[in-house]
Amino acid sequence: MSSTTSGTPDGGPPPVGPLDPSALAGAIRAECERLSLPLPAGVEAGLAAYATRLWAWNERLNLTRHSDVERFVSRDIADAIAVAGHLAAGERVLDVGTGGGLPGVLLAILRPDLKVELSDSVGKKARAVRGIVSEAGLSIPVHEGAAQTLVSRRGDHDRFDTLVIRAVAPLLKLLGWFEPIADHYGRILIIKGPRWEEEKGEARHRGLVKQVTVRRVAAWPIRGSDNESVLLEVRRRETREPAPAPVSSPAPVSSHPPVSSHPPAPPSPRKR
Repeated sequence: MSSTTSGTPDGGPPPVGPLDPSALAGAIRAECERLSLPLPAGVEAGLAAYATRLWAWNERLNLTRHSDVERFVSRDIADAIAVAGHLAAGERVLDVGTGGGLPGVLLAILRPDLKVELSDSVGKKARAVRGIVSEAGLSIPVHEGAAQTLVSRRGDHDRFDTLVIRAVAPLLKLLGWFEPIADHYGRILIIKGPRWEEEKGEARHRGLVKQVTVRRVAAWPIRGSDNESVLLEVRRRETREPAPAPVSSPAPVSSHPPVSSHPPAPPSPRKR
């Protein structure tokens, strides 16, 4: 299917058929430039291949609401770019509740230096995204089952540096799942909407921020609305061990006799 010649009413890109990856790649690049999103060079073909397969699978299984170029770029790619800027080179990343592969697949395409894995507790979604990444020519491990079980079973040599979560559950539930195993991963990056402060307050009220800290590290506008997305970072609280009690040093041992602070007594007079 080829693209049409007219754009959207707000100046967005023309609609592109999901089976036209070459035209789709150009449309993705153009839309990123229109929105001033810093897209790395040469990644648009991979993004188009993924979007093509995602939208095709979406006709059989509801995986995404962003099934056109404008929403795919302004929501999905924009979110992935925001997260990618907070990941160090070579990090091992797990996308929790990936659904159709978002944002994990996009992170793997935008940042090939990352070691990205995907997980979903819903079997049919995990199997679908496994098919999507395979058909798109990508090599990304996909795990079926609860992410917290996967995370807790990892050893020190392959533990995840960062868990990435978007549109999975309220913060209260997320912390309920992952706070008890906070020593099994480095941190969590959570994409949230305008209710994040309310959700954080609920979690604090339930006592779920005792072992972890939650702070906002980034924010960016949600296109077409007055709201913004935020990126929350969850880290295990650092526990400070009590300082050791001072130990008094023993008096130095000298080979010389002690010196008295009193002057010596005068000699007794000699008897004549």
